[in-house]
Amino acid sequence: MENSNGDVFELKVKREEPTLVSPAEETEKGLYFLSNLDQNIAVIVRTIYCFKSEEKGNEEAAEVIKKALERVLVDYYPLAGRLTISSEGKLIINCTGEGAVFVEAEADCMLKDIGDVTKPDPETLGKLVYDIPGAKNILEMPPLVAQVTTFKCGGFALGLCLNHCMVDGIGAMEFVNSWGETARGLPLTIPPYLDRTLLKAQNPPQIDYFHQEFSEIKDVSSTNNLYEEDQMLYNSFCFDPEKLQNIKNKAMEDKALEKCSTFEVLSAFVWKARTKSLRLLPEQETKLLFAVDGRPKFCPQLPKGYFGNGIVLTNSICKAGELLEKPLSFAVGLVQDAIKMVNDSYMRSAIDYFEATRARPSLGSTLLITTWSRLSFHTTDFGWGEPVLSAPVALPEKEVILFLSHGKERRSINVLLGLPAPAMKIFQELMDF
Repeated sequence: MENSNGDVFELKVKREEPTLVSPAEETEKGLYFLSNLDQNIAVIVRTIYCFKSEEKGNEEAAEVIKKALERVLVDYYPLAGRLTISSEGKLIINCTGEGAVFVEAEADCMLKDIGDVTKPDPETLGKLVYDIPGAKNILEMPPLVAQVTTFKCGGFALGLCLNHCMVDGIGAMEFVNSWGETARGLPLTIPPYLDRTLLKAQNPPQIDYFHQEFSEIKDVSSTNNLYEEDQMLYNSFCFDPEKLQNIKNKAMEDKALEKCSTFEVLSAFVWKARTKSLRLLPEQETKLLFAVDGRPKFCPQLPKGYFGNGIVLTNSICKAGELLEKPLSFAVGLVQDAIKMVNDSYMRSAIDYFEATRARPSLGSTLLITTWSRLSFHTTDFGWGEPVLSAPVALPEKEVILFLSHGKERRSINVLLGLPAPAMKIFQELMDF
């Protein structure tokens, strides 16, 4: 990795032996239900938060964060349990109280030496999180693993591995912010609501929609070969308010749309650009998948602090030729229709669809957009102020594009993605406008 001076730099981190951090008090034991919205996204999400305070050094950072974890796990006790398989063959948490895995580590450099963390760099940033050695699957990985790495400048990084089946972005943000409040001796602003049976499947299942998010699309363009033959390149592209406004103007110029949001227009724009970059054949179907926050859309709405996945995937499918030939407004319209589709009955139908079929969303010939731009990870404070940097360590799948808020007042959006080298070259050219 290059550091901020453009030199090639290798991060060296010395880890202590991992320990288990259990809840500070006795907590409920037994099996803890995970909903069908939790079942489908059991991937490990790895993130880092970097802190540096002018007022105090990092000598006590690991101890403060560890002690606060013991206390916050009393409220969030399922995170101290272990994943297992239920009698129905689904993921469930066994609340054993074993605890989260915690690792203290020391880096041989300054925080600023790790360079630009806005680009996914699993090789460098991966040293700031702890992966369980020899774990063959998610059942062998605790739901929560934390590493605190101190740097020579007095700064430190908190690296988290959190299983997505435990929480979505909003839930993760509420947990990390609660952990920070606990470290500062404050009561929780949003205590967790732990009962996920609110999202139990209906009996018998009632499937009222054609759930194309699960549809397998034939790869007639042989895109998989491209991924296998060429080197994957990762990059991030910053869309400042001016650039975002330019794309909106372009989408609105043919008067086909009454209005469009930043998310709608940016999703449509990158869907078109990625389709063009991968040189998909005109008759190739391409699917756009993205998560919609179902919390306010369920009837009744999910309670404040709902601990779990309240997101549901929605989709749009279009032939590559049509997507590229038609104006940007057409693609924005497809995104808007996919959002409009999500209501209480659609989400209940998706929950029941999984109950009846156990199907997983298919990622073949698909772009999955996940947006963190509305999540306030940057407000987390363990007593050293807000993070100077926060970022994902890597993208979970090659089909994923991530939107992150960026810059002053967080009005810019960073688009993170990986593509085979020839496709990334085309994508980069399309971003220069």
